[in-house]
Amino acid sequence: MAALVLVLGILHGSPAQAVPSPVYPISGYFIYGSTSDAVNTNKLTDIKSVGGDTVITFGSRLKPATLSTIPAGCVISGVNCATAAAAGVKVKRYFTYSDNNSWGTPAFLCARDRTVTSGTTVYTIMVLPAEGSGCNSPSGTYDVVVINGGTSSLSVSLGKAATSLGMKYYAGLPAPIMRTDVTYLPDVSYQATLSLFTARFLIYQGKVNNVSGLAGFYHHTEMPLSDGAVWDSVLALYRSQNARIAQYQPTRSAVVSPYIDSRSAFGGKITVDQAREAARNIADTANGVNLAIAVQDGMGTGKGGSFFASESGNNVDQYAASIVGSGSWGSKYLAPTRDYFWALADGVEGTDAELWANLEGMAPSTSQNPCDNSLRGQTTKTRINKQLQQFGNTPVKVISFMWDPYYTCAGTFAPMLDRMKAASMTPIITDSIFNNGTVLVTGFNLSGGSVQVKWTDGNGRVYDKTVTATNYNPSYGQEQEINPRMESVTANLGNTSLRSGKDYFINVVNGSGLKNDALYSDRG
Repeated sequence: MAALVLVLGILHGSPAQAVPSPVYPISGYFIYGSTSDAVNTNKLTDIKSVGGDTVITFGSRLKPATLSTIPAGCVISGVNCATAAAAGVKVKRYFTYSDNNSWGTPAFLCARDRTVTSGTTVYTIMVLPAEGSGCNSPSGTYDVVVINGGTSSLSVSLGKAATSLGMKYYAGLPAPIMRTDVTYLPDVSYQATLSLFTARFLIYQGKVNNVSGLAGFYHHTEMPLSDGAVWDSVLALYRSQNARIAQYQPTRSAVVSPYIDSRSAFGGKITVDQAREAARNIADTANGVNLAIAVQDGMGTGKGGSFFASESGNNVDQYAASIVGSGSWGSKYLAPTRDYFWALADGVEGTDAELWANLEGMAPSTSQNPCDNSLRGQTTKTRINKQLQQFGNTPVKVISFMWDPYYTCAGTFAPMLDRMKAASMTPIITDSIFNNGTVLVTGFNLSGGSVQVKWTDGNGRVYDKTVTATNYNPSYGQEQEINPRMESVTANLGNTSLRSGKDYFINVVNGSGLKNDALYSDRG
């Protein structure tokens, strides 16, 4: 197989080629929030130290309940708080909700709303109309929601921390429970109640958390990138809650994170074409909201494969093997992550959604990579860099699941946070264009100088040549309106060609003397 090897060394003397401050390509992380301002500020400060500017939390579930399952401490004048709040009206269903927010009087909107403090627990009771909207039900029938919170608010604390650090925070939306018969689908039997409660959640956030750091909201009910009708209930949920965001928080956006499952032997395997259609279906739920579709790449769970065509015959790594068994990448997965992201970009083209990538920052767990008591294990920096390469130039932003514990735990390896700081300037190549002897290389941390090239021309001759890297452009991503952190360099090879169908490879040694630690290849 013919190869193209680019080695970018140190370039001296040109201000335009100055090495920028290190910024890792991952700019956002899922986190566990806290009600403590100090804990949240410290966590977001750590995230910012490795280039993060965005944090996302999961939401809580609105759970069906009965009077007997209402928390015993929620009492008004000696009476069950749900009974007391709904006195004089007919109750259809009871629900509970717990999200580490204080709610209380700032959440009041209707005459029947109540709050009770029992020790350090703050209960907030809402009586929602079972029919219609607003505060009153035409039929006189209502649903009662008992919210279990504390004296401090997680979302308010995170909003404050994000604002003070110039970062963005996406708060998790309320979600339904999952069905008991088909456990991967949401229970939509009370979707009207969830919609009204979502409205109350958004109104409450607008009252207590109307800060610049609150960028939007996260849908934590997941679905695969499948275009099957079975997922219509999830799409309906996104559509309904996006409509509420547009209504009550029109200046804020939403994030949803479907996942790739490209395992060949998996019954629910998803083709590239199906993923393209699924992305468009999800984009169509935006309902007037700026919607980001942050696709999980599957590398942390063994559901997706980050490999190039030149590697399709190579054996999967030990982590993927623990999920799909031994064999080649090409036999275990329908297509590499890269092919999916090209299709996903097509899927969202012309819609009101934008494509993000959700890099799974862990690895399938083996005896070799424990991470605290997590179901998944520590990953390696090289594996993460491979994942970043596979996204190519398609996503406008890369986020990662999940900061705690996968970027903070210590096990076989040091915490990923420390490894990222130690190797923040490692080059990462995302794409290239070989055109009549000129090679445009895009990626991150690419500034440098010398380029060693090995390639096969149109006549089948193999060349090995050293040239100087030119045209370092730290603003390539901004200019192309793609990921704003993306850079480019150019290698001018002279009058030559690249043979069609031949693979070529790119390695970069940048101005910091560092070489990319993950293979990049492409095909002529």
